[in-house]
Amino acid sequence: MKQYLEIGKIVSTHGIKGEVKVQPWCDSPEFLCEFDDFYINNGSKKIIIDSAKTIKNMAILKIEGIDTPEQAVLLRNQILFINRDDVSLDEGCYFIQDLIGMDVIDNDTGKCYGKLSDVTETGANDVYHIKTESGKMLYVPAIPDVVIKTDVAEQAMYIRPLKGLFEDED
Repeated sequence: MKQYLEIGKIVSTHGIKGEVKVQPWCDSPEFLCEFDDFYINNGSKKIIIDSAKTIKNMAILKIEGIDTPEQAVLLRNQILFINRDDVSLDEGCYFIQDLIGMDVIDNDTGKCYGKLSDVTETGANDVYHIKTESGKMLYVPAIPDVVIKTDVAEQAMYIRPLKGLFEDED
């Protein structure tokens, strides 16, 4: 498991005090604003946040030691990371990065459908993309009726497909 997880990208400067505008790669810009520090350079360098706020769908961060637009522009396109130890997830919630690559297995038959390759966040519920060995894509709603068990340590997800979900499957 990765210790440092991507949470957003600095896309531009904001204002004249050295603030940066961050595109969140997480549930919401509000979630991103909850952190006191982030990491850049794949987690190797810690940056401390003096203040954070949201404007529209973006997070605006004031980073300690960055006080001018000229300093802030040097951070443009940097990926922000969080340390997984700084987050406590509710039960049944997972980091998408921990789900990618999992084997997706039929809970009742033990058949392996393929590997989880992507997650689409639809608003109502996430949709898991499963890539079969033949390269075909299957799509599964991330709801309790379908996803029976997720085992991050074993890299396995056990599902019970709804009737007709994989109807066109060979």
